[in-house]
Amino acid sequence: MRKPGFIDWIFVLVAALVVAGGGFVLLRSTPARPHSQHQQAAAVVPASHSDGLSEVEGGYRFERVVMPTGRGVSIPVAFRILGVDGKPVTRFLDDQTKQLHFFVVRDDMNVFRHVHPTLDGDTWHTSVDLPDGGAYRMFAEFIPLDTKDPRHPVVLGVPFSLAGDTALVPVPAPDARTVTATGYTVTRVDEPAALPVLSERSIRLAIRMPDGTPVEKLEPHLGANGHMTGFHTMLLSATHLHPVEPAGARLTNGELTFRSVFAERGEYRLFLEFSHGGRLHTAALTVAVE
Repeated sequence: MRKPGFIDWIFVLVAALVVAGGGFVLLRSTPARPHSQHQQAAAVVPASHSDGLSEVEGGYRFERVVMPTGRGVSIPVAFRILGVDGKPVTRFLDDQTKQLHFFVVRDDMNVFRHVHPTLDGDTWHTSVDLPDGGAYRMFAEFIPLDTKDPRHPVVLGVPFSLAGDTALVPVPAPDARTVTATGYTVTRVDEPAALPVLSERSIRLAIRMPDGTPVEKLEPHLGANGHMTGFHTMLLSATHLHPVEPAGARLTNGELTFRSVFAERGEYRLFLEFSHGGRLHTAALTVAVE
């Protein structure tokens, strides 16, 4: 008789477990994803939580009224925020001077819009510039009146797409330095370069004017020294970052600090908005979270 081999013992073990009513949990390893050129891993479906991955969160629901149907300037958008009872909610706590923040990003992060809708009856209205086609996601961010944690707003997200030829742009790799369209340089000066997941950390940004001079003082924007939101480059989840220095405070060596907690590993595209010289400037940086 042939002596039982290793494979034979494996089959015996499997049979014994099945007879005993045992089950197996199959663990599927996740392959390392390539650098975020474009959203090639769209099959990832994370659990719904308050990061804009779902249009329903905490009893609130995003109801579409008018959705973008084409590219162009001042494309209208209208929506309602429905509460647990299914009725429109029209009052929230002020969040950096606004009742509601509204963002639109394209999935390659090359288009970013941040506007503040106005309320007409029970419906929020706004318009956004959408210069190109592609897959987009819109986010409504607000703080409920009965919240127990005003630092963490509810974020509802809704996908949409615009048909036509699309000039996709690869998401820039993580880099400590970027230059705004207005010529300001923004550089990360905190360490380490890669941020830890699920851990509160500070991100320090040194802001320089086009001539290289550190910005000594920023003009208030939305009641603060600046506003920053991050978006996961694969999942399109949103992360709100909180400024540390109070509005109007002088900046040491032009440095501005934000507190952050990132819920997922991967890369995030951070969009910093700040006001200086009577103009609003937007800087975009990619950071890695490990």
